[in-house]
Amino acid sequence: MMNLSVTKKFSAIVFDMDGTLLSTLADISYSLNSVLEEHGYPTHTFEECRIMVGFGMRELVRKALPESAHDDAITEPLLKEMQARYAEHWNDSSRPYEGIADLLNAIDQLGLKKAILSNKPDRFTRQCAEELLAPWKFDVIMGFREGIAPKPDPTGALLVAKELGVEPASILYVGDSGVDMLTANAAGMYPLGVTWGYRPGEELLATGAAKLVSHPTEIIPLITA
Repeated sequence: MMNLSVTKKFSAIVFDMDGTLLSTLADISYSLNSVLEEHGYPTHTFEECRIMVGFGMRELVRKALPESAHDDAITEPLLKEMQARYAEHWNDSSRPYEGIADLLNAIDQLGLKKAILSNKPDRFTRQCAEELLAPWKFDVIMGFREGIAPKPDPTGALLVAKELGVEPASILYVGDSGVDMLTANAAGMYPLGVTWGYRPGEELLATGAAKLVSHPTEIIPLITA
């Protein structure tokens, strides 16, 4: 496994949320499976859900259904039900990963700008950040918004860079999935993959990660160098 060294100074950090800042899979998988079960569809194991998440809730519902049910007339009502269920259970067990507090404190001490870019619906992204990451202020928080293509399309990442007032090349993009690495590369940001989330390091490297870290505090030397 080859990691490229970080030799540049960053002006801002953009984080993915689920699987990067927050461990949220248990609440997501419960919300999905409970709705599937109520409608007589097969449910999915925790590990199966781990592979399906990352592309947004609409795509998660589609992936979770049998191929014969891949019809908007089926998926859209189920998506609304899942979102309603998640609104009730989003924080049953979701928490920041161990070490995230130390990392965010270090970023604040350095005075670096920071943002969140997620494929989770915008209202849930903001709710999770405001309540589960309450001690820290993010300069930009952006979840999936209708009319803006989800990751790995770079549109959202470039909008975040514009709102931060920072050139994409000066941004460290931190994420746990191939979707994130593809997004970072497409936006011209530095793609840093984390291995404590929902995808294996092999996927991150295959999709363009310039470096991998296995604990949040490993990022601190990269931003203080």
